[in-house]
Amino acid sequence: QVQLVESGGGLVQTGGSLTLSCAASGFKFTYWMYWVRQAPGKGPEWVSGINGDGSIKLYADSVKGRFTISRDNAKNMLYLQMNSLKSEDTAIYYCHALDSWGQGTQVTVSA
Repeated sequence: QVQLVESGGGLVQTGGSLTLSCAASGFKFTYWMYWVRQAPGKGPEWVSGINGDGSIKLYADSVKGRFTISRDNAKNMLYLQMNSLKSEDTAIYYCHALDSWGQGTQVTVSA
């Protein structure tokens, strides 16, 4: 069965950086993978996506130029490098693939 486990969230000051990780198992790690976030009181927001071999990377306008998605297919790992963090990046970040979601990891950006 598909399992996605996020890690790497935490509390960081405005302008700081964090790297999120997602460990995937239970499926052939060749599919598109995505990061989606949900801020308090708001609906889910798609953040970024990456294709199977990592050659195509897509970003929401709100994070373009600040976030970088990557994957290590040998390790079945997905990453999200987040730089220049803003308070509006505060959210629970989820890893998503196929029809499955991880449990999420909390990112809190303080002023």
